[in-house]
Amino acid sequence: MCAQYAPEVFEFDVDGLAYVKNDAGELQLATGATVPVPVHLRLDVLDAIKDCPGECIHLRRADGDATPLAEDDREALRAEIAA
Repeated sequence: MCAQYAPEVFEFDVDGLAYVKNDAGELQLATGATVPVPVHLRLDVLDAIKDCPGECIHLRRADGDATPLAEDDREALRAEIAA
């Protein structure tokens, strides 16, 4: 699902699971891997998070806070980006 929303950020590996990709397009296979999300893809990633059947995509702030954003915070971010 996530690779359909944001193929520039997510890609399926041979194991059938989707992973995030770095700027060079390399899959980040480590547990808890993170990549920066380009501004123009943030709404796509928010959609991917919302529809992820495994609830395994977590969005964190760029300021280094490791706490994933809660659903209410993601919806506020969506409204801010869309405005």
